[in-house]
Amino acid sequence: MTLIKTDSLTKHFPASSGLLSRLLSDEAVHAVDDVNLEIEKGKTLGLVGESGCGKSTLGRTLLRLHEPTKGDIYFDGEKISDLSQRQLRSYRREMQMVFQDPQASLNPRQTVGEMLRKPIEFHGIAEGEDADARVVELLEDVGLTPEHRNRYAHEFSGGQQQRLGIARALSVDPDFIVLDEPVSALDVSIQAKILDLIEDLRQEYNLTLLFIAHDLNVVRHVCDEVAVMYLGEIIEQAPVAELFDDPRHPYTKGLLKSILLPDIDSSEDLSKLPITGDVPSPINPPSGCRFRTRCSEAMPKCSETNPELYPRKKKEKTDEELTPRTVSCHLYE
Repeated sequence: MTLIKTDSLTKHFPASSGLLSRLLSDEAVHAVDDVNLEIEKGKTLGLVGESGCGKSTLGRTLLRLHEPTKGDIYFDGEKISDLSQRQLRSYRREMQMVFQDPQASLNPRQTVGEMLRKPIEFHGIAEGEDADARVVELLEDVGLTPEHRNRYAHEFSGGQQQRLGIARALSVDPDFIVLDEPVSALDVSIQAKILDLIEDLRQEYNLTLLFIAHDLNVVRHVCDEVAVMYLGEIIEQAPVAELFDDPRHPYTKGLLKSILLPDIDSSEDLSKLPITGDVPSPINPPSGCRFRTRCSEAMPKCSETNPELYPRKKKEKTDEELTPRTVSCHLYE
């Protein structure tokens, strides 16, 4: 069952900051362009790509923290992209976000208890002693103690602050959480603990997750499916094992060659860069396939038309159905 679905979701930002400049110029940053995405209920979808490709913007637009430029967003079959902020309020409880920088996202003027209690009371989940008990339960669920509710955010380490961010997201008992690089700022030893915590909570709370990351090893460990993003577009999506074992898009192949995996062949020449050149400007992206300016397999057709997300068939050994993977490349038409 699909919980999150988008139809041609697009988000552009004005390229100029001043009001007069905006009126005189129609240039825009193409942060997210025509993204069609589906996330199955109870699954974790990893969203990967280079910095600046639009991953965080897509996650925020799904929750309507950024208003979409065009396109539709569906939550559990209901279209939410056209709802007013008042109408959207009831869905806020179902969709939450864990931000990349936990310290910047936590209120420095509130104690942990106040920070966790407010959304519980605002959404009518519990009041009084019941709300206090819920706060204690949340702290214990994320590996903290009841005594921590009297402290302020700055009194915690980075790993503990991230646990608080997760507790706050869980406080309203959501169905869907966007995790925006939740471990990228943490030490490796702390990363493993947070990742294990996320997996345990996903099962306990029956959560659906969008896991945004640039560390492919982390994605391989925690996700069921992976979507690869380049310059605002989804260019490949596949179950995690299939994507790592058999990448199709040239960009995906380059990403996988750029990381050191535990089972990498030591005889492989790592001196050659898998992806060369600079990322084109999101204000004026290339015509046709956006990756063609850095692709070693580019054809004349690549500059003329942008390939659609084509369904890929499994190897013809059996009569298996179509595998749930797609790739946006003219090589696979």
